Amino acid sequence: MTMTAETGFFERDGFKIRYAVEGSGRDTLVLGSALYYPRTFSMRLRQHLRFVFADHRGFAEAPKQIPSSSFHLDTILDDFEVLRKTLGLGVVVAVGHSGHAFMALEYAKKYPEHVSHVVMIGVAPDLSADSAAAAERRWAESVDPERKAAMKDNLLRFPDESLANLSQSEAFVRIYIRNGPRAWYDPRFDASGLWSGVEPNEVLFRLWSETFSKIDVTRGLGDLQKPVFLALGQYDYLVAPPSSWDRVRGEFKDLTVRVFERSGHTPQLEQSELFDEELLGWLDTRR
Repeated sequence: MTMTAETGFFERDGFKIRYAVEGSGRDTLVLGSALYYPRTFSMRLRQHLRFVFADHRGFAEAPKQIPSSSFHLDTILDDFEVLRKTLGLGVVVAVGHSGHAFMALEYAKKYPEHVSHVVMIGVAPDLSADSAAAAERRWAESVDPERKAAMKDNLLRFPDESLANLSQSEAFVRIYIRNGPRAWYDPRFDASGLWSGVEPNEVLFRLWSETFSKIDVTRGLGDLQKPVFLALGQYDYLVAPPSSWDRVRGEFKDLTVRVFERSGHTPQLEQSELFDEELLGWLDTRR
């Protein structure tokens, strides 16, 4: 089954920000990349949700001189609000995967009147040094010879020296692909196709290293009345383990956690049928 996407761009501060609209049903705003993320959600889910896939500035065509305000999360959230108004969307389900999950949650905090539900996928409570250490420790302590062998092979195929002549954007993508055994349930999965045409820029790098490394997801949660769905992969070694959420669970008014047992970092793709069932069932019970 195929669906025709409505695609376009809007401009803010010199950034050419891409969007793609696919499917039918409840308006669902997926924050991140309008190229990468349509490749990760099922066609079946598009029969129930009208997806609006949107770049943030870190994936958009950028001006030669990037305004300093572009590195502020509030600016990114305002871009999404401009897009929502431009497309005439009403109340949306806000969805974010990996670091973009923080964007979905913070968008709901800033514009609660325009968000009905929040969906966070494949993320730890922060991207701090402590969280990175927890992820690394879990990887080191994992007794999985096939997975470790696949990682060793990838390091031989893409040694650090091979990254030296690449642009920062190309190196970022190459490292992500190299880390496949840490990211996917299938340690030999090649994610290259997902990244085709995707070119991250300095905004993304700064958000990940400076903003999300010290983000406090509990800030403002006391005022957030929206239900939150947190989807995690049991084999996700890129972020801190699911147990890392235990310290902040009590701060959420309505949090549903689902750990997908045969998934890594991207359960919406790796276990798409079960992910769809869980997400749609949750949305039905949180009207």
